[in-house]
Amino acid sequence: MSIVVRDPVRAERATVDALAAFGVATVHEAQHRTGLLDPALRPVWPGAHIAGTAVTVSVPPGDNWMIHVAVEQCRDGDILVVSPTSPSQAGYFGDLLATAVSARGVRGVVIDAGCRDVAELQRMGFPVWARHISAFGTVKETLGDVNTPIVCAGQHIRPGDVVLADDDGVVVVPRHDTRAVLDGCRAREEKEAVSRKRYANGELSLDVNSMRERLAHKGLTYVDRETADDH
Repeated sequence: MSIVVRDPVRAERATVDALAAFGVATVHEAQHRTGLLDPALRPVWPGAHIAGTAVTVSVPPGDNWMIHVAVEQCRDGDILVVSPTSPSQAGYFGDLLATAVSARGVRGVVIDAGCRDVAELQRMGFPVWARHISAFGTVKETLGDVNTPIVCAGQHIRPGDVVLADDDGVVVVPRHDTRAVLDGCRAREEKEAVSRKRYANGELSLDVNSMRERLAHKGLTYVDRETADDH
């Protein structure tokens, strides 16, 4: 049986928008290096940075019918997250679907399959992260699911979870963890701001981050050139 879940619980909009101020790398580190989707998913055009709540779509290989079904379930601030039930290089998503979801306030698409109409998507300013760029078309024959838990590019994603994407990749934050991760991001940014200032003043990361003692404990030894020449 295939199902469509209407109006799933979404992460708080204010928290999502606050997380949007941070990059994927910061969010990934702030949640203990978890949640990162397969780096094979790349932006189809560079420079985009989005954060939003997941509308999940499980699709059969080579069939994008359920993406059309999912459009109705999208609302402002969402990100469409699409995963085929088996690997597919077909171009599931293009400019027409982008026009449809844009009209509903969708911020972007993450798809573990193919995307096409890249030049038009860039002209529209609509961001997509995909495993493939492919002109190969899809059919509309077989049902799937909308707004049910899926595995996309190696990560378990539930409807309403927060998805962030930029040039560094895509990361998912479970809905119940968003506030804790936001706090972690803020703390990390504050720490990095201090380090960045010290680096700009010429200090070494070895000293800023107190690495020397650990390096010595691991066995790192410094020798002068004359001593090294003797060896």
